[in-house]
Amino acid sequence: MAAAEIAELLLAVIQGVPGGATNDDLTKALSDVPAASRVEGLNVLLKQGGIEVLKKGEKLIYRAKDPQKKSALPKDADNEEKIVYSIVEEGGNKGIWIRDIRIKSNLNMTQLNKILKNLETKKLIKAVKSVNASKKKVYMLYNMEADRSVTGGAWYQDQDFEVEFVDVLNQQCLRFLQMKREGAEKKRDGPLAFKQMSCCTVKEVHKFISDLGISKVNLDEDDLETILKTVVYDGNAERILQSDGTYVYRAVNLPLPAPGLVQMPCGICPVIKNCSNCGDVTAINCQYMNDWLD
Repeated sequence: MAAAEIAELLLAVIQGVPGGATNDDLTKALSDVPAASRVEGLNVLLKQGGIEVLKKGEKLIYRAKDPQKKSALPKDADNEEKIVYSIVEEGGNKGIWIRDIRIKSNLNMTQLNKILKNLETKKLIKAVKSVNASKKKVYMLYNMEADRSVTGGAWYQDQDFEVEFVDVLNQQCLRFLQMKREGAEKKRDGPLAFKQMSCCTVKEVHKFISDLGISKVNLDEDDLETILKTVVYDGNAERILQSDGTYVYRAVNLPLPAPGLVQMPCGICPVIKNCSNCGDVTAINCQYMNDWLD
Protein backbone atom coordinates (compact mmCIF):
# COMPACT_ATOMS: atom_id res chain seq x y z
CA MET A 1 0.00 0.00 0.00
CA ALA A 2 1.38 3.42 -0.98
CA ALA A 3 2.25 6.04 1.64
CA ALA A 4 -0.41 8.42 0.27
CA GLU A 5 -3.14 5.75 0.70
CA ILE A 6 -2.00 4.99 4.25
CA ALA A 7 -2.01 8.74 4.99
CA GLU A 8 -5.67 8.94 3.91
CA LEU A 9 -6.58 6.02 6.19
CA LEU A 10 -4.70 7.58 9.10
CA LEU A 11 -6.39 10.95 8.55
CA ALA A 12 -9.83 9.30 8.60
CA VAL A 13 -9.03 7.66 11.95
CA ILE A 14 -7.61 10.87 13.43
CA GLN A 15 -10.61 12.92 12.27
CA GLY A 16 -12.87 10.44 14.07
CA VAL A 17 -11.26 11.28 17.43
CA PRO A 18 -12.10 14.95 18.30
CA GLY A 19 -9.52 15.20 21.07
CA GLY A 20 -6.78 13.65 18.94
CA ALA A 21 -5.66 10.07 18.36
CA THR A 22 -2.78 8.35 20.13
CA ASN A 23 -0.44 5.75 18.64
CA ASP A 24 -2.53 3.10 20.42
CA ASP A 25 -5.67 4.36 18.64
CA LEU A 26 -3.93 4.20 15.27
CA THR A 27 -2.50 0.75 15.93
CA LYS A 28 -5.93 -0.54 16.98
CA ALA A 29 -7.75 0.97 13.97
CA LEU A 30 -5.08 -0.03 11.42
CA SER A 31 -3.74 -3.25 12.89
CA ASP A 32 -2.99 -4.68 9.44
CA VAL A 33 -0.69 -1.75 8.55
CA PRO A 34 2.95 -2.18 9.66
CA ALA A 35 4.31 0.36 12.19
CA ALA A 36 6.93 1.64 9.72
CA SER A 37 4.21 2.29 7.11
CA ARG A 38 2.11 4.17 9.68
CA VAL A 39 5.08 6.40 10.54
CA GLU A 40 5.61 7.08 6.84
CA GLY A 41 1.93 7.98 6.44
CA LEU A 42 2.05 10.32 9.45
CA ASN A 43 5.09 12.09 7.99
CA VAL A 44 3.14 12.64 4.76
CA LEU A 45 0.25 14.20 6.73
CA LEU A 46 2.64 16.41 8.71
CA LYS A 47 4.32 17.68 5.54
CA GLN A 48 0.92 18.40 3.99
CA GLY A 49 -0.17 20.22 7.13
CA GLY A 50 -3.19 17.94 7.54
CA ILE A 51 -2.47 17.10 11.19
CA GLU A 52 -0.70 18.56 14.19
CA VAL A 53 1.27 16.76 16.88
CA LEU A 54 0.79 17.45 20.59
CA LYS A 55 2.27 15.84 23.67
CA LYS A 56 0.16 14.69 26.61
CA GLY A 57 2.46 13.37 29.31
CA GLU A 58 4.64 10.79 27.60
CA LYS A 59 2.19 10.18 24.74
CA LEU A 60 2.01 11.85 21.32
CA ILE A 61 -1.41 13.04 20.20
CA TYR A 62 -2.24 13.41 16.51
CA ARG A 63 -5.03 15.86 15.81
CA ALA A 64 -6.64 16.82 12.49
CA LYS A 65 -6.24 20.46 11.48
CA ASP A 66 -8.97 22.68 10.09
CA PRO A 67 -8.47 22.69 6.30
CA GLN A 68 -9.63 26.34 6.18
CA LYS A 69 -6.95 27.31 8.68
CA LYS A 70 -3.44 27.62 7.32
CA SER A 71 -0.48 27.53 9.65
CA ALA A 72 2.10 30.29 9.51
CA LEU A 73 4.85 27.80 10.33
CA PRO A 74 7.39 27.24 7.54
CA LYS A 75 7.55 23.72 6.08
CA ASP A 76 11.08 23.21 7.39
CA ALA A 77 10.00 23.67 11.05
CA ASP A 78 10.93 20.70 13.21
CA ASN A 79 8.44 18.67 15.26
CA GLU A 80 9.26 20.43 18.56
CA GLU A 81 8.57 23.83 17.01
CA LYS A 82 5.28 22.54 15.60
CA ILE A 83 4.26 21.20 19.01
CA VAL A 84 5.08 24.47 20.82
CA TYR A 85 3.43 26.56 18.10
CA SER A 86 0.25 24.46 18.34
CA ILE A 87 0.14 24.84 22.13
CA VAL A 88 0.57 28.62 21.86
CA GLU A 89 -2.12 28.71 19.16
CA GLU A 90 -4.51 26.89 21.52
CA GLY A 91 -4.02 29.66 24.08
CA GLY A 92 -5.84 32.08 21.77
CA ASN A 93 -5.90 35.79 22.58
CA LYS A 94 -5.58 35.14 26.33
CA GLY A 95 -2.16 33.60 25.83
CA ILE A 96 -0.51 30.80 27.75
CA TRP A 97 2.12 30.78 30.53
CA ILE A 98 5.52 29.24 29.80
CA ARG A 99 4.91 26.79 32.67
CA ASP A 100 1.79 25.44 30.93
CA ILE A 101 3.67 25.19 27.62
CA ARG A 102 6.40 23.17 29.33
CA ILE A 103 3.87 20.79 30.92
CA LYS A 104 1.93 20.26 27.69
CA SER A 105 5.00 19.90 25.47
CA ASN A 106 7.00 17.82 27.97
CA LEU A 107 10.16 19.70 26.93
CA ASN A 108 12.89 20.79 29.34
CA MET A 109 13.22 24.52 30.04
CA THR A 110 16.49 24.99 28.12
CA GLN A 111 15.06 23.41 24.98
CA LEU A 112 11.72 25.22 25.36
CA ASN A 113 13.34 28.64 25.82
CA LYS A 114 15.39 28.10 22.67
CA ILE A 115 12.30 27.14 20.64
CA LEU A 116 10.30 30.10 21.97
CA LYS A 117 13.16 32.44 21.11
CA ASN A 118 13.35 31.02 17.57
CA LEU A 119 9.59 31.41 17.07
CA GLU A 120 9.74 34.99 18.40
CA THR A 121 12.64 35.83 16.09
CA LYS A 122 10.64 34.50 13.13
CA LYS A 123 7.70 36.68 14.29
CA LEU A 124 5.43 33.67 14.63
CA ILE A 125 4.66 34.22 18.32
CA LYS A 126 5.08 37.07 20.81
CA ALA A 127 5.39 37.49 24.56
CA VAL A 128 2.91 39.83 26.25
CA LYS A 129 3.06 41.11 29.83
CA SER A 130 -0.12 40.46 31.77
CA VAL A 131 -1.64 43.06 34.12
CA ASN A 132 -2.55 40.18 36.46
CA ALA A 133 1.11 39.33 37.03
CA SER A 134 3.54 42.02 35.86
CA LYS A 135 6.62 39.79 36.21
CA LYS A 136 5.15 37.02 34.08
CA LYS A 137 4.60 36.86 30.35
CA VAL A 138 2.07 34.98 28.29
CA TYR A 139 2.73 33.76 24.76
CA MET A 140 0.33 34.08 21.84
CA LEU A 141 0.47 34.12 18.04
CA TYR A 142 2.27 37.16 16.64
CA ASN A 143 -0.70 38.69 14.79
CA MET A 144 -3.16 38.05 17.62
CA GLU A 145 -4.59 41.00 19.55
CA ALA A 146 -4.39 40.29 23.28
CA ASP A 147 -7.59 39.98 25.30
CA ARG A 148 -8.54 42.74 27.74
CA SER A 149 -8.01 40.39 30.65
CA VAL A 150 -4.32 40.37 29.66
CA THR A 151 -3.73 44.02 28.73
CA GLY A 152 -6.28 45.59 31.09
CA GLY A 153 -7.96 47.31 28.14
CA ALA A 154 -8.21 51.08 27.94
CA TRP A 155 -7.58 51.53 31.67
CA TYR A 156 -3.95 50.38 31.60
CA GLN A 157 -0.85 51.89 30.04
CA ASP A 158 2.34 49.80 30.25
CA GLN A 159 0.73 47.67 33.00
CA ASP A 160 -0.03 50.81 35.08
CA PHE A 161 -3.64 51.61 35.97
CA GLU A 162 -4.62 55.05 34.62
CA VAL A 163 -6.31 56.43 37.76
CA GLU A 164 -6.57 60.03 36.52
CA PHE A 165 -8.01 58.98 33.16
CA VAL A 166 -10.70 56.87 34.84
CA ASP A 167 -11.53 59.73 37.25
CA VAL A 168 -11.96 62.19 34.36
CA LEU A 169 -14.27 59.79 32.53
CA ASN A 170 -16.24 59.17 35.73
CA GLN A 171 -16.75 62.92 36.21
CA GLN A 172 -17.74 63.52 32.57
CA CYS A 173 -20.21 60.61 32.54
CA LEU A 174 -21.77 61.97 35.74
CA ARG A 175 -21.91 65.47 34.22
CA PHE A 176 -23.81 64.14 31.20
CA LEU A 177 -26.30 62.28 33.43
CA GLN A 178 -26.82 65.41 35.52
CA MET A 179 -27.33 67.54 32.39
CA LYS A 180 -29.96 65.07 31.19
CA ARG A 181 -31.71 65.19 34.57
CA GLU A 182 -31.65 69.01 34.72
CA GLY A 183 -33.13 69.19 31.21
CA ALA A 184 -35.95 66.84 32.23
CA GLU A 185 -36.65 68.88 35.40
CA LYS A 186 -37.12 72.08 33.39
CA LYS A 187 -39.84 70.54 31.22
CA ARG A 188 -42.14 69.72 34.18
CA ASP A 189 -44.13 67.09 32.29
CA GLY A 190 -44.98 64.96 35.31
CA PRO A 191 -43.07 62.33 37.32
CA LEU A 192 -43.29 59.49 34.77
CA ALA A 193 -42.17 61.67 31.87
CA PHE A 194 -39.42 63.16 34.05
CA LYS A 195 -38.05 59.73 34.93
CA GLN A 196 -38.10 58.61 31.30
CA MET A 197 -36.48 61.78 29.96
CA SER A 198 -33.75 61.79 32.62
CA CYS A 199 -32.55 58.28 31.67
CA CYS A 200 -29.54 57.81 29.36
CA THR A 201 -28.49 54.83 27.29
CA VAL A 202 -24.87 53.71 27.10
CA LYS A 203 -24.91 54.66 23.42
CA GLU A 204 -25.82 58.28 24.28
CA VAL A 205 -23.05 58.50 26.88
CA HIS A 206 -20.57 56.95 24.44
CA LYS A 207 -21.41 59.59 21.81
CA PHE A 208 -21.03 62.39 24.37
CA ILE A 209 -17.59 61.17 25.49
CA SER A 210 -16.47 60.60 21.89
CA ASP A 211 -17.54 64.12 20.89
CA LEU A 212 -15.58 65.57 23.83
CA GLY A 213 -12.39 64.03 22.44
CA ILE A 214 -10.85 63.53 25.90
CA SER A 215 -9.64 59.99 25.20
CA LYS A 216 -6.53 59.19 23.17
CA VAL A 217 -7.56 55.54 22.93
CA ASN A 218 -10.60 54.05 21.27
CA LEU A 219 -13.37 53.49 23.79
CA ASP A 220 -16.30 51.26 22.96
CA GLU A 221 -19.69 51.06 24.68
CA ASP A 222 -18.51 48.29 27.02
CA ASP A 223 -15.73 50.59 28.27
CA LEU A 224 -18.21 53.37 28.97
CA GLU A 225 -20.61 51.01 30.72
CA THR A 226 -17.77 50.04 33.04
CA ILE A 227 -17.33 53.73 33.92
CA LEU A 228 -21.09 54.22 34.35
CA LYS A 229 -21.12 51.36 36.84
CA THR A 230 -18.48 53.19 38.91
CA VAL A 231 -20.79 56.24 38.94
CA VAL A 232 -23.54 53.95 40.26
CA TYR A 233 -21.21 52.45 42.90
CA ASP A 234 -20.32 55.99 44.02
CA GLY A 235 -24.03 56.53 44.76
CA ASN A 236 -24.38 59.25 42.11
CA ALA A 237 -26.58 57.33 39.65
CA GLU A 238 -28.94 54.39 39.38
CA ARG A 239 -28.97 51.53 36.86
CA ILE A 240 -32.42 50.62 35.57
CA LEU A 241 -33.28 47.39 33.75
CA GLN A 242 -35.45 47.84 30.65
CA SER A 243 -38.05 45.41 29.28
CA ASP A 244 -35.71 44.47 26.41
CA GLY A 245 -32.96 43.38 28.83
CA THR A 246 -30.77 46.48 28.38
CA TYR A 247 -29.91 49.04 31.07
CA VAL A 248 -30.26 52.80 31.24
CA TYR A 249 -28.61 55.15 33.72
CA ARG A 250 -30.01 58.14 35.61
CA ALA A 251 -28.38 60.65 37.92
CA VAL A 252 -29.79 60.75 41.44
CA ASN A 253 -29.92 63.63 43.88
CA LEU A 254 -27.60 63.01 46.80
CA PRO A 255 -29.32 62.98 50.22
CA LEU A 256 -28.68 65.79 52.66
CA PRO A 257 -25.44 65.42 54.63
CA ALA A 258 -25.95 63.67 57.96
CA PRO A 259 -26.23 65.97 61.00
CA GLY A 260 -23.30 66.15 63.36
CA LEU A 261 -24.92 64.01 66.05
CA VAL A 262 -25.24 61.05 63.64
CA GLN A 263 -21.60 61.41 62.62
CA MET A 264 -20.35 61.00 66.19
CA PRO A 265 -17.93 58.08 66.52
CA CYS A 266 -20.01 56.58 69.34
CA GLY A 267 -22.47 55.15 66.78
CA ILE A 268 -19.83 52.90 65.22
CA CYS A 269 -17.43 52.53 68.16
CA PRO A 270 -16.26 48.90 68.49
CA VAL A 271 -15.75 49.20 72.27
CA ILE A 272 -18.75 51.37 73.23
CA LYS A 273 -20.05 48.70 75.62
CA ASN A 274 -16.89 49.17 77.71
CA CYS A 275 -17.17 52.98 77.75
CA SER A 276 -17.87 54.67 81.10
CA ASN A 277 -16.90 57.68 83.21
CA CYS A 278 -13.89 55.84 84.57
CA GLY A 279 -11.60 53.04 83.54
CA ASP A 280 -9.55 52.42 80.39
CA VAL A 281 -12.30 53.45 77.94
CA THR A 282 -13.73 56.90 78.59
CA ALA A 283 -15.10 59.70 76.40
CA ILE A 284 -12.46 62.08 77.79
CA ASN A 285 -9.54 59.92 76.66
CA CYS A 286 -11.22 58.60 73.46
CA GLN A 287 -8.98 59.02 70.40
CA TYR A 288 -11.98 58.64 68.06
CA MET A 289 -13.75 61.48 69.83
CA ASN A 290 -10.67 63.72 69.74
CA ASP A 291 -10.23 63.12 65.99
CA TRP A 292 -13.92 63.90 65.34
CA LEU A 293 -13.80 67.13 67.39
CA ASP A 294 -10.65 68.24 65.61
